[in-house]
Amino acid sequence: METKDTESSNPWAQAQTAMAEEAARNFQRMSRLPQLWQNAQRVKRGATPSEVVYEEGRLKLLRYTSDKPRKHKTPVLFVFALVNRPYILDLLPHKSVVSHFVDAGFDTYLIDWHRPTHADRHHTLDTYINGYLLNIVDYLRERTGAPQVSIVGYCMGGTMSTMFTALHPDKVKNLMLMAAGIDFETREGLLNQWADPDFFDVDAFIDAFGNCPADFLQSTFLMMNPVANLMQKPITLLERIEDEDFVDEFLTMETWLNDNVAIPGELYREFVKYLYQRNLLVKGEMPVGRHIIDLKKVTCPVLNIMATKDDLVPCAQSEPFNDLVGSSDRKTMKFKAGHIGLAVGSRAHRELWPKVCDWLEERSD
Repeated sequence: METKDTESSNPWAQAQTAMAEEAARNFQRMSRLPQLWQNAQRVKRGATPSEVVYEEGRLKLLRYTSDKPRKHKTPVLFVFALVNRPYILDLLPHKSVVSHFVDAGFDTYLIDWHRPTHADRHHTLDTYINGYLLNIVDYLRERTGAPQVSIVGYCMGGTMSTMFTALHPDKVKNLMLMAAGIDFETREGLLNQWADPDFFDVDAFIDAFGNCPADFLQSTFLMMNPVANLMQKPITLLERIEDEDFVDEFLTMETWLNDNVAIPGELYREFVKYLYQRNLLVKGEMPVGRHIIDLKKVTCPVLNIMATKDDLVPCAQSEPFNDLVGSSDRKTMKFKAGHIGLAVGSRAHRELWPKVCDWLEERSD
């Protein structure tokens, strides 16, 4: 009888060979790590051509330029949150929310709130809503000759856009919300748990720091899903480090995720106390300067876009909005994505944003 004593029939030899091959592959992958830093420095912030048309303090208003003709007189204004930089809405040529609106013929603008300093710690919601945002809307009305502006508010920017529309309904033609927190009564989501007044003394926090630090916000977002953020993500990068397209997109996304911005202290205090802890907006008791927000004064067409896998702003926090406003033209779009997936998910760009542009075109002059 012939005895086969070959590597192919020896499990231990096979395991040794596999281990050696994987070690070689890992060495090859690791050799690419020094190049990552160089590639990260070349990440472009914003893909669609734009120009700064308005400035106030550190704030800049971008207008997106295009050779395509403008079909609609009413300008579209994107209002992003104060937590990160707004170029997530224009991250890559094939993942740009603003490009859908530009290509559809809308005169498209985006607010870059930029970075507050310690001198801005006393800025409030009133500073932003009845100050900066009101000035921008009035500027756009004067610039374009349109009596109203259509607003797209994302996350915290959607909450602020809602308050603005309730206070200045004559200046808003359409209101579109992306994963915007409205009803903070829900206990879904870790942010709602962490902001509980029994666990978080926002007054002591802001009194100590002045502004809400960017590092605090970054660590908060990381700890919402620590396994994915701190373990799975770097492992995936290492496994696919030889895929140049994947690495370029990964670095672009990571650049944005780590580009956190501090929030003015008094505004952060108001947001936590009045919304997360006391839920005053849906109760009709939300103060903004000398005004109290009445959501029934939102009478323009409303499109409420939600992400069904959103851990930051769960649907339960956004969905009640349509029943609280005074508008008779109200629509909800739920999309299978996460909070950021609404802006950068490939499927969202194929299926969601063309529908949103169609909705807006039907309601634009």
